[in-house]
Order: sequence, then structure tokens, then C-alpha cells
Amino acid sequence: MSQQPPSFFPTAAIDHAFAGLGAGVVAVLCMHPLDLLKVKFQVATDKPRSGVGKQIWFALKDIKDQQGWRGLYRGVGPNLAGNATSWGFYFLFYHMLKTRASGGDPDYKLSPGSYLLCSAEASAVTAIMTNPIWVVKVRMFTTRPEDPTSYRNLWHGLSSIYRTEGVGGLYRGTSLALLGVSNGALQFTTYEEMKRWGFERKRRQFIEAGKKYTPGDDKLSNTAYTVMSGASKVIALALTYPYQVIRSRIQNNATATLYPTIPACIFRTFHEEGVRGFYRGLGTNLVRVLPGTCVTFVVYENLAWLLRTSALRRTQRKLVGTSC
Repeated sequence: MSQQPPSFFPTAAIDHAFAGLGAGVVAVLCMHPLDLLKVKFQVATDKPRSGVGKQIWFALKDIKDQQGWRGLYRGVGPNLAGNATSWGFYFLFYHMLKTRASGGDPDYKLSPGSYLLCSAEASAVTAIMTNPIWVVKVRMFTTRPEDPTSYRNLWHGLSSIYRTEGVGGLYRGTSLALLGVSNGALQFTTYEEMKRWGFERKRRQFIEAGKKYTPGDDKLSNTAYTVMSGASKVIALALTYPYQVIRSRIQNNATATLYPTIPACIFRTFHEEGVRGFYRGLGTNLVRVLPGTCVTFVVYENLAWLLRTSALRRTQRKLVGTSC
């Protein structure tokens, strides 16, 4: 069995959690206005403007004209907290589960089924832990600041929901969030297989060129990470998007009477809007999620690699100092 490579923090799992948290923060700061639009389009029931580009442009312009530039970043606090903690927790649990599945051997190749199971388990735990944050996020995204029912910040939202709706209010849509683990599981299974192929190809190139493949070389190009993350997200999103629309409508306080339960939400959406209703905001989501996903994975992979190589250099310096 190969020895685990050194970690920058006390464990490699914390390294991955830190990289995931940093990636989540960068992605939110870059993509928040489009994330805001995605939720607004998901909960809307009026006929959308034709053309994704026009929808996005006019929606952003309306928000800016009515609420100013700050309106485009309404709810950024919960979004930052939700994305950063979600990615941090996810990569923490995902790495721990992969390590357990491989018996602690970094050279052991997991099967696609193992990747699927590890990703689903990590996604499920993360979804349960962070669901209250997403409830506040959706409600802040779908209300105006001057609305008396609007939340001032994340803590105000959490405390208000708990006070008026109890614990159940904080966990509205959790079952749908758990259903949504299929999105992350499918994405990461596809991504891991693509990444494995990329590393194998890189190793062959090193061998053919007569070069030695070192731990510091276990990094692909940013272009490769961008293409792999984008392609895997498109595949997963195409198969699982309807649950996101249903979850947003269930969690939106303003439409609670229209969609009191999941079956009622599904029936009403299909009856009034047809199949297209389950794909509300998909165009905006694709525009938002592809750059956001690519930014997240490129930042994560680079941070994870930076932590690995820094830990390796630190270990090498200690060995040199000991030998002297």
C-alpha cells in the first residue's frame, strides 16, 4: 500500500475542505447576480420573455433600476455562507469517504459506482446541514428590502423562521434537497472518470518523453479542469433540474399557499405550465452554473494542489534538516 502524501493542515480532508470553502467564496462573488436571477425565474409563474439573453438582460436591468447596484447582491451573505460551507463540508466528507473506500491507499482506483456512492453520501450530509441557509437565501432572493416580511441578514432570517415556523420551517424542501444529491453524484462520477483519464494520459506522455512523474505533477491544465467540470455539470443538470424548480417553489414563502406540498407543487406546475414549467430558469441556470462550476472546480483544484505541494516541500525541508 502506498503511503498517503503529506497534508498542509493536520489531515488531508481538512486540506480539501479549505480548498472547497475558498472555491465556494470565489464562485459566489463572481456569479451572485445570475444566481439571484435563477431563483427569481424558478419561482415565477408568469410567461417569460422570449430569448434567454433578453430575459437575463432585462431582469438585471429591472433590479438595478429599482434597487440599485446593491439589489444585484441582495442575499449575498446567505449565498456566501451556503456555498462556502456546502463546498467545504462536501469536499471534507467526500475525501474522507473516498479514503475509507480505498482503504487509505492513494493509488487504489475506485469504480464509478464507488464514486457515485461517496458523492451521494457526502451530498446528503451536506444538504441536511445547510438546508436552513438555503431557505433564507431563497426568501431573501424573492423579496424586496422594503418588504416588511423581508429578512435583514442570514441570522435574522434563521431566527425569524424558527420563531414563526419552528424547526420544520428551516427544513422546508429538505426531501427535495436529498433528491438533489443525484445531481452532485452524477456530476462527480463523470468528473472523476474524466479526471482519471486526463491523469493517465499525462502519465503516458511523461513516460514517452522519458520524464519522471513526481507528486508535484499531479495537476492538469486549467483548460482541462474547465472542460471536464462544465461537461459533467451539463450532463447532471439535464437529468436533475426539475427538482430544483420544485424546491425553490416549496421554500418560497410568498407562494406557500400555492404550493403547500411537493405533490401539490408538481401537479399545479404541470397543470398550469406543462413540462416546460419544470425547466423554468434553465437557460439562466446554464449561463450561471457553467461559469460558476468551472470557477469553483478550477479554484478548488488549484488550491488543493497548492496545499499538497506546500506540504510536500515542508516535509522535504524537514527531512533535509534532519539529515544534516
